[in-house]
Amino acid sequence: MPRSQARVVTDRPHRYARQLAAHLGRRARTDWDEEAAEGRLVFQDGTGTLAATDGALLLTVEAPDDRLPRLEDVVGRHLVRFGARDELVVAWHRDTGEPGTVQRGTGDPGTPGA
Repeated sequence: MPRSQARVVTDRPHRYARQLAAHLGRRARTDWDEEAAEGRLVFQDGTGTLAATDGALLLTVEAPDDRLPRLEDVVGRHLVRFGARDELVVAWHRDTGEPGTVQRGTGDPGTPGA
C-alpha cells in the first residue's frame, strides 16, 4: 500500500503525539505506548503511526493512492492545530519520491509541496 512520511521538528514531540492519538480516537482506532513513545492509528481507509523522537515527531500514513492525500491532511491538519503556537509544519513525502501535501500552522489548506 502507498505510504507517506513526515518529520515534524518540535521540542514537544511526546506531548503532540499523545494529544494527536487521543484526539483522533474519535474517528479512528488509536493506541499510544508511553514507554515506547509510539502510537498507531487505524482509519477506515488506511493506517498511520506516530513516533516521538528527540526533537521531532515522525508520522507515517498508508492508504490506497486515492485516499493517501486525505489521510495526510487529516493527520497533518489536526497536528498543526494543536501546535499553532509553535507554528508546526507537516510536509509529507511519499514512497514514490513525489511530494505529498503540506499543512502549516498559518491556515494553509494543504497544498502540494516539497
